[in-house]
Amino acid sequence: MPSHFSSPPAPRHSERSEVFNKAGFGGLQTRPTKSHSGILILIILSLLLSGCGAGQLSEAAANSTVTPEAVFTSTPAIIKYSGEGNLVFLSIEENGYAHLFVQSNPPQELPLMRITTGEWNDVAPALSPDRKQLAFASDRNGYWDLYVMELQSGDVKQITDSREYDSAPSWSPDGQWLVFETYVNENLEVAVVSVTDRAQAKISVTQDPASDHSPVWAPDGRHVAFISTRGGDSDVWLADLDLAGEDRYQNLSNTPFAAENHPVWNFDGSQLLWASSSQTVGFGGLYIWKANEPTRAALWIGDGSWGAWNETAEQIVAVTGTANQEYLSSYDVKGNLLLSPTLLSGRVRGLTWGFANLPNPFPSSFTQAVAVTPSILWSPAITPGPEVPNQRWYVVPITDVQAPYPQLHDLVDESFVALRNRVILETGWDALASLENAFIPLTTSLDPGLEEDWLYTGRAFAINSLMSNAGWLMALREDVGAQTYWRVYIRASMQDGSLGEPIHNAPWNLSARYELDPRLYEQGGSYAPVPAGYWVDVTALSAAYGWERLPALSNWRTYYAGARFTELALTNGMDWYTAMRELYPLEALITPTRVLPPTLTPTPTFTLTPTPRPTRTPYKSPTPRLSPTVTLSPTPTSTPTLSPTPPTVIP
Repeated sequence: MPSHFSSPPAPRHSERSEVFNKAGFGGLQTRPTKSHSGILILIILSLLLSGCGAGQLSEAAANSTVTPEAVFTSTPAIIKYSGEGNLVFLSIEENGYAHLFVQSNPPQELPLMRITTGEWNDVAPALSPDRKQLAFASDRNGYWDLYVMELQSGDVKQITDSREYDSAPSWSPDGQWLVFETYVNENLEVAVVSVTDRAQAKISVTQDPASDHSPVWAPDGRHVAFISTRGGDSDVWLADLDLAGEDRYQNLSNTPFAAENHPVWNFDGSQLLWASSSQTVGFGGLYIWKANEPTRAALWIGDGSWGAWNETAEQIVAVTGTANQEYLSSYDVKGNLLLSPTLLSGRVRGLTWGFANLPNPFPSSFTQAVAVTPSILWSPAITPGPEVPNQRWYVVPITDVQAPYPQLHDLVDESFVALRNRVILETGWDALASLENAFIPLTTSLDPGLEEDWLYTGRAFAINSLMSNAGWLMALREDVGAQTYWRVYIRASMQDGSLGEPIHNAPWNLSARYELDPRLYEQGGSYAPVPAGYWVDVTALSAAYGWERLPALSNWRTYYAGARFTELALTNGMDWYTAMRELYPLEALITPTRVLPPTLTPTPTFTLTPTPRPTRTPYKSPTPRLSPTVTLSPTPTSTPTLSPTPPTVIP
């Protein structure tokens, strides 16, 4: 591999085909794409309970404000835009679907604006080298395929057409080809497709049992960076298109205790930016690798789970955030903050940045997307009931659900029902019909360390973890700061590409701690091979309905129950103590009375009394002591004289 990448003139289409053949490309790969993008537009709903239930609700219920959704406005009513500038294209989830958005950087000139809409997903936008087209992946036709949008007209052209998954496109420097990820032989691989010639067969770049995805074409046209799990976890790899066989690939990140994602080249290919999620506290974020120092470790520049360069590679726009919220920010290559974080309404599913020209006025498809107001996914309905003592709320049953206590808080049960129906739609089966837990009464004890678990509030539920043993549930580890969270996937019932997406990164195997390996026990498990098939991200889908994932306990590595990888909670911004006050009086929380389970021992069990242990006594050498001498004198002994006893005469 050269120490640096140059930028030669891009070859013509015919030359490109010949170069690919010389580089050892071959084989027809016909696969579709599915992707998620969009902004989760949430709406505050204040429920005035004083007018409900004919006066049966308590005063506390009447004064409560329910906020199942938060308010996010993607665009103002009137947009004035000059037509060109530094534009950031994003794919953001809203209401469980991902859509494409655009905003200027800084956003004062063009605030965040939706440019696609519909009950499908548009993800992974990529700006073309001439800045006139936007490639992306979508399942708008039922299966995941690649599309290209003309920015001046808003017209969309389909590039691939198959029943399997295609996504994550990246342009060749000449704009004639797209490198992308495709699902081949129950595995994600990297391939190349022509943009201009639909009859041109797909060309394979990787053929490995590992998961190879998220490719980006280098500006020199002869290298492709991508993410692969062929080393055990997700690392950044580089493919040299002029080589064949295993010599083609090189591991750039080589981090055994971190998972890398979303690589992106700068304008001349001298630097590669990627995001890393590290198992070591303080080492996650965005990293820069320099091509002229290929053996040197990448340099950390700042926080972020996704990043993109500007035209001159002097600034970076980054997606940062917490476990359940994401923000858009910007800083320079030295880590200096340039744009304060702006809260986004949903999870980001793609990001690209460039100096592009939009028409003024906008195309009709853009204005139609701007005018769309996402619908409310659920709203609370108060169940009429008897007066609750001390002005408190109560729990209500959830029907057709198996759980130790199939009940939830009256303000969140509708959200669970709506989420359950959505999971059925997305996965093809009723995965939430059997729960590990829903509401837990205060008189029932959970495992140690879970004394203040959200299950006690009635605002949480735990998916049945037994599905993981059957291979229908997978959990991916995500470390945010000093805390560990999980992203849960449920397997789709239909495996033809019409439901779900392939899992990209290696899941975490919690059971590996029991393999008698001290190292695996101390780290709480290990990465597992990426499973085959199509899966639904239930964690992201639940977030659209207000359900947040909870962090694992600090001792989860050695305590299986402390992982809490299947538990979700609808907190509405409350802390645990406030949520408990909605159900229980203050006295019950100060001095809770636990109902002890009956003992199997009929008599009191004997308790050993600890034996006092001797104390340490300082050692002293013995001092000789004089003892008096006793002289024994002989004692005279006398022998008694026995006199005869006269016989008794009986007359």
